[in-house]
Amino acid sequence: MKLKLDQMTPRQIVQELDKYIIGQDKAKKAVAIALRNRTRRQKLAEDLREEIYPKNIIMIGSTGVGKTEIARRLSKLAGAPFIKVEATKYTEVGYVGRDVESMVRDLMAAGVAMVKAELQESLAEEARLRTEEILLDLLLPGTPSAETREKFREKLLAGEFDDKKVEIQVSGKSGGPAIEVMSGSNLEELDMNLSGALGNIFGQRKKKRTVSIKQAREVLFAEELDKLVDMEQVVDLARDRVQNMGIIFIDEIDKIASRSTEGRGGADVSREGVQRDILPIVEGSKVTTKWGAVDTSHVLFIAAGAFHMSKPSDLIPELQGRFPIRVELEDLTREDFQRILTQPKNSLLLQYKELLSTEGVDVQFTDEGVARLAEIAFEVNSRTENIGARRLHTVLELLLEELSFTAPEIPGQTVVITAPYVEERLGTIVHDEDLARFIL
Repeated sequence: MKLKLDQMTPRQIVQELDKYIIGQDKAKKAVAIALRNRTRRQKLAEDLREEIYPKNIIMIGSTGVGKTEIARRLSKLAGAPFIKVEATKYTEVGYVGRDVESMVRDLMAAGVAMVKAELQESLAEEARLRTEEILLDLLLPGTPSAETREKFREKLLAGEFDDKKVEIQVSGKSGGPAIEVMSGSNLEELDMNLSGALGNIFGQRKKKRTVSIKQAREVLFAEELDKLVDMEQVVDLARDRVQNMGIIFIDEIDKIASRSTEGRGGADVSREGVQRDILPIVEGSKVTTKWGAVDTSHVLFIAAGAFHMSKPSDLIPELQGRFPIRVELEDLTREDFQRILTQPKNSLLLQYKELLSTEGVDVQFTDEGVARLAEIAFEVNSRTENIGARRLHTVLELLLEELSFTAPEIPGQTVVITAPYVEERLGTIVHDEDLARFIL
């Protein structure tokens, strides 16, 4: 049985992450503690709860070592509103591009969608019963006897009427709750608010459609589900969840760090401007969304970057102070590559085996073959650009290129990937450094 987040200890959180991510124990531990602290805070008295702010994290490490994967798996595990954004998408106020407040609007949108889905799940049975009654009304106009209606119900549930055509009325979607049209701080927000306001001014227009009973069931079920969900309740629950449990993962934060403290100008000014715009959101401020104001004081921020060309200390001091926990992720070793290929729940070798099994081809990897693959990936990374675990994708694609191409022609065969097989396919390229740079 899957445990809820508030029931999981930090050790159990790490164990869940271990199923998908190899190594990086320090990063997993830091993230697990941060997640556990979210649930600990919820159990405190309200006056003290407001005084405890999240300890934001910066993950430092080369590309492909697991920063984004930790965030991605964390989002599924947390069951809390979560978004991943790239710092490079944002621009300083006054420039063309997305403003940093849009990350909070995106988080609130994720929260609303999450809570709405949960409520819909609990109301699904009632919506199904309502849909059933509407379909029976369509099939039996007038006032049929109870006996006839029950006979038709049995046939409907058995799928006997699935192909029968009926005419239904469907309503267009409105844009959301009506709020001040001009409350948005930029064109992006204005567009959202305008569409929502106009949808409410003109109401929902009904239109007729002729569809099969099978299609009608889907359309009407969705409509009934929407009617049953109280959107005011959804928004209130979502706002509370976003403000107390929300997590924003900011990737590529090193790209907005200024590289030196002297002679800043041009792009550096813009980078520093983005940092200064992010600062109040990380510190805690109220951001206007189409669902009302959202307070970011207790949102957890996890930032990540390679920091090859810059250092965390190149961020403005105020922003550095808001990320007190720093975790350095380690470069992957040859042994790590070998474990990545085989151990995770969704391991790369399993993915390729399953893909080719759809063609009737059974692919088996020997331990020596896996070891040689890992060695090649490590070797190429150390001699060319280090792109971490992503190198395994390029190596495996090249290794299995010919087999993937011919697989439909050889169903029923078993192909064993041994160390000599790997050497035959990849050896020449690996030993030719110029070729390796070009192909791998």
